[in-house]
Amino acid sequence: MKLIGRRLIQMILILIVASIILFIIFDSDTFKMRIALAELGNFGVSAMDPDDYKAWLVKKGLDIPFYQRFALWVGNVLQGDLGWSFEKNTAVGPLLWAALKNTGILAFWVFALMVPLSLILGVLAGMREGSRLDRSISFISVFTTSIPEIATAIILTVIFALGLKWLPTKSAMISGFDGWQLMLPVMTLVLYDFGYVARMTRASMAEVMTSQYIRTAVLKGLPYRRVILRHALRNALIAPFTVIVLQLNWLLSGVVVVEVFFEYKGFGKLLLEAALFGDIYVVQACTLVAVIVAVTSQIISDIGYTFLNPRIRFA
Repeated sequence: MKLIGRRLIQMILILIVASIILFIIFDSDTFKMRIALAELGNFGVSAMDPDDYKAWLVKKGLDIPFYQRFALWVGNVLQGDLGWSFEKNTAVGPLLWAALKNTGILAFWVFALMVPLSLILGVLAGMREGSRLDRSISFISVFTTSIPEIATAIILTVIFALGLKWLPTKSAMISGFDGWQLMLPVMTLVLYDFGYVARMTRASMAEVMTSQYIRTAVLKGLPYRRVILRHALRNALIAPFTVIVLQLNWLLSGVVVVEVFFEYKGFGKLLLEAALFGDIYVVQACTLVAVIVAVTSQIISDIGYTFLNPRIRFA
C-alpha cells in the first residue's frame, strides 16, 4: 500500500507539473495573439493593432497576473470548459468527448483481439524455444511489426475493399458510422501491434521455462499442463502486462495515421485537423488528455506489476 500511495502522489505531482508547462506554452503571447485574431474574425492575419489586442486581453481577463490566470484555467478545465473550437465553431468539450468515445470503441476492439492473440502466440512460442512453431511465430511477429501502419492500411484496403469488396472503402466510411467501419482500422492496428506484445511474451515465457523451479516441478513428475498454468504463466505474464497497459499511450497517439486514412472520426483525426488549422484550444485539450492518459496508464502498470510480483509487494 505504501508503494501505491507513493505512485499516486507521483501521479498527482506529474499532472501538476505537466499542466503548468502546458499552460505556460499556450499562454504565450504568440498563442494568445492567434486566439485573438481567430475570435475577432481575422484568422490568417499575422498581426493586429496593439490597442485592439490590449482591449481583447482586458475583455478576456488575460491582463491579470500569471498565477490567477492559471487558477482560472484549472477551474474551467475541472468544470469541463475547455475553450472554443474556431474550426468547428463549437465548444471543445463535447467535440473532444465524442472523438474520445469513437477512439475508445476502436481501442476496445483492438485490445479485445490483440491481447488474447499476442499472449497465446507468445506463450506457445516461449514454451518451445527454438522449435519450428517458435520460429514461425517470431517471423510473423517481426514481419507484421516491421510494416508501417499506413502500408498495412493500404494493403488491407486493396485486398478486402477494392479487390474482394467485402468491406467499405475509405470514401464510404465518411458517411455515418457502423460496425463495418471498424473492420479495417482494427485489423491494421492489431496486425501492427500484436507482434510486439507477442515477442515480449515469448521472451518472458522462454526465460521462465529455463528457471530452476520449473525444472524442479517437471522432475517431480507434475503434469506439464499444471506446470505451465499454475507455475509458469503467472511469472511469465508480469512483463507483458506492463507492456499491454502502456499500449494505451501508443493507441491514443498512434491512431492518427489510421484514423486519418480511414476517415475515422476519433481522437487522432481531431488532433491532426486542429494542428493543421491552428485550432489552439482543441490542441491544448488534446495534449492535456494525452498527458492524463500517459500518467494514468503508468500508475495502472505500476500497481498491476506490484500485485503480480510478490517480491515488490512484500519488499
